[in-house]
Amino acid sequence: MYTIAALYHFTRFDDPAAIQGPLLALCERERISGSLLLAREGINGTIAGPRAGVDAVLAHIRALPGCVNLDWKESASETQPFRRLKVRLKKEIVTMGQPDVDPRARVGHYVEPQDWNELIRSPDVAVIDTRNAYEVAIGSFEGAVDPKTESFRDFPAWWEANKDRFHNKRIAMFCTGGIRCEKSTNYLLGQGVEEVYHLKGGILKYLEEVPEEKSAWQGECFVFDGRVSVGHGLREGPHELCFACRRPILPEDKTRWEYEHGVSCHQCFSETSAADKARFRERQKQMALAEARGEKHIRIVHED
Repeated sequence: MYTIAALYHFTRFDDPAAIQGPLLALCERERISGSLLLAREGINGTIAGPRAGVDAVLAHIRALPGCVNLDWKESASETQPFRRLKVRLKKEIVTMGQPDVDPRARVGHYVEPQDWNELIRSPDVAVIDTRNAYEVAIGSFEGAVDPKTESFRDFPAWWEANKDRFHNKRIAMFCTGGIRCEKSTNYLLGQGVEEVYHLKGGILKYLEEVPEEKSAWQGECFVFDGRVSVGHGLREGPHELCFACRRPILPEDKTRWEYEHGVSCHQCFSETSAADKARFRERQKQMALAEARGEKHIRIVHED
């Protein structure tokens, strides 16, 4: 079994580049795969590997400046959910594009998973899903508002255009693991919203701790690794990935006429030109040749 750890922590790194090298070397030594993002505002990512290796990396991160209180969420997989390791430097560990947003200053009220249902069913609470449209499409909380954003960077503009809908409402927000809500709740507080809440630990913690029979979650939760989706108890879901558009699809979607492996699915068929599809077919051909030679070809899923 592979241990999977999803983590983030906002802290001040004066020199993220100095952290990158030792962290990368440790992950390689411990046979860790996955993605870690470093920025001046902190660290974010998901890693997978042997239990001892994941523990070693988590201990290393907790020893970094300001990271002693690092929190993470764990799950397991019988197969390695990542094909490679990335430790990258970024401007933001989750991109919102709002330079004045600082989760270290203040965030919304954290709500424990066991208290979430009561909050979101209150008539004076508006529940907002801060994730992107392709994620919301396969699952969300009952009654949640879908902003239909293509990226998290779009959220501030959506709020500005829709804020009047939520006048005199308490706002409850959620995302996959909690990191986007750290920024979105800080943003709304800065916009003058007085009561803002967010699900502590995100959807993943909720699905881990809340029994299915008591759950307000509907569908599956998109995850940023080879499992593609998980359900209650963090069991691996039925979804696969369309490697043309990187959106989740179900096995039965592969029987639709629009589907061609690595070239298109019903969601993206009309979004690409004949030239695009020809290029994708050539890519698939080269991947098949590489596989025949025993070489690994890397597929990349969305980054949170």
